[in-house]
Amino acid sequence: MTRVEVLTAEQLEADFAAFVELLRDAVDDGASIGFHRPLATEEAEVYWRDIAAEVAKGKRLLLASYEGDRLTGSAQLELVGKPNGRHRAEVQKLMVHTAYRGKGIGKVLLRALDDCARAYGRTLLVLDTLKGDVAEGMYERYGYVRVGEIPDFVVNEQGVLEATVYFYRLLKASESS
Repeated sequence: MTRVEVLTAEQLEADFAAFVELLRDAVDDGASIGFHRPLATEEAEVYWRDIAAEVAKGKRLLLASYEGDRLTGSAQLELVGKPNGRHRAEVQKLMVHTAYRGKGIGKVLLRALDDCARAYGRTLLVLDTLKGDVAEGMYERYGYVRVGEIPDFVVNEQGVLEATVYFYRLLKASESS
């Protein structure tokens, strides 16, 4: 049974090695989440320390999925803090460990992101993903609306520029996911 928790910076620190491994697993499997493979452990550690600092400041929510005690995935909501944007958040770095893919964990994390967004008064979620990536179809099936794409947005490992696709999802406060 998959459970999802919203973690504090201290909880991230307590399970730090598992988060480093999750990020490395995702990147090494080809996920386009800002890094190239092979991802060095030190680079992954710096990334998660930065995330812990943002979580501690209340700028970001970190969700983690677990099967028993095993970290199976994570996702983040970057909360817009500007007065004209406190109704929205950006979904970032949804990752499911390769050993747990195909079991619906991505969808469970998306539902949990919706619930967290509502709890924080967020009614608009935005995200982007690499054009043609498996995540593109997952977001569409879940109900995200494709806005468009930006060409030459990402430099892949071969140095080739690729497009990213932007999506949004409107949430109703009373709706359950």
